Amino acid sequence: MKKSYVYILCNKRNGTLYAGITSDIIKRIYEHKNNLVEGFTRKYNIHRLVWYEIHETAETAISREKQIKAWKRQWKLGLIEKNNPEWNDLYSVICEDTVPKVFGTASAGMTQKKEITNHMCMNDFS
Repeated sequence: MKKSYVYILCNKRNGTLYAGITSDIIKRIYEHKNNLVEGFTRKYNIHRLVWYEIHETAETAISREKQIKAWKRQWKLGLIEKNNPEWNDLYSVICEDTVPKVFGTASAGMTQKKEITNHMCMNDFS
């Protein structure tokens, strides 16, 4: 079964926050970083992945996303601070963690996706 991810992006430390959900976190964050997503993250220049959580089902991820979106801002900041006190961009971390596990034993049919994913992860978005 495909995993789902809940994530929080920001534009700067203690800046504007955005919570989202996806089944392909590398692709989705790449889209945010390159302004390929219309709406809030593009408008407010929100590109830094500062927190994420992996879920076994889309249902649990959706529930968690709704919970986080309903939280007070201070609670969201606390969640980020607890897990990422320096507010580092975790995009490179997910690239390192995800690509080898998902594509380490890639079949011929997965090679193209691996190359695309590696390309997304090699871009410097600083």
